[in-house]
Parts: sequence; C-alpha cells; structure tokens
Amino acid sequence: MSIVIHHNPECGTSRNVLEIIRAFAEAPIVIEYLETGWTREQLQGLFAAANLTPRTALRTTKSPAEELGLTAPSVDDEVILEAMLEHPVLVNRPIVCTQKGVALCRPSEAVFSLLDVPSGQTYTKEDGEVITAP
Repeated sequence: MSIVIHHNPECGTSRNVLEIIRAFAEAPIVIEYLETGWTREQLQGLFAAANLTPRTALRTTKSPAEELGLTAPSVDDEVILEAMLEHPVLVNRPIVCTQKGVALCRPSEAVFSLLDVPSGQTYTKEDGEVITAP
C-alpha cells in the first residue's frame, strides 16, 4: 500500500508532514484536496478509518466554519459533512493513510505513528523546531 497524504500546500503543518514522510518513507501520493474536492464516500471512509466524525475533523480556524454556522453544538454531522463537500477547506489537514492506519496528523509529529521511524529519530520542521519520534 502506498502512503497517501491529503495535503494543502499553504498549510505549514501539512508541508511538515509531507516532508517527514519524504524523509522517513517512500514518496507519497499527494492529493491536493482543495483542487480535487471530496466525495461523500471518500470523507466517510477517511473519517471511519481515522476514528473521526465530521465535527472532530472540522477546521474551525482559517475557514468559513463559523460564518456558515457550523460550530454551534446543535449542528449535526450530516450538515457539517454536506458543507465539507461544498467547501473542501472545512476539512482539517493533513490526513495521512498508510499500512499502519489513517490519521489526522495535527500536530505534525502525529505522522510518526503511521511510519516505521525508529524511536529517537529527529526531524527539524520548517520553523526550526526539532521533533523526535517516540
């Protein structure tokens, strides 16, 4: 199975995760979901595999989530999912798929659990922060 990253090149966390994958694993398949959009089946499958719900995967910062009224506790997951299909930016990122599983990799070091990175290995993020594989 290839590694797949659902990536936004404008996001620092997403860029860091992509570079961590490239540094410690094979070259991933990169899906720029802001360009390609999402399908209902794709999101439902990713969320189920990552143990997420539309609400827990909702990006609330730097997105129109609040303007669209999606942050209110009374909004159900189906409404959020529909909005995500219409506005791909509402899905938090990056979501990474490997043989070890699927995860929303925020913070970026969360990707280590999806890769075969020896404990103690370090990576320097683009902002200069050094992170260590657990």
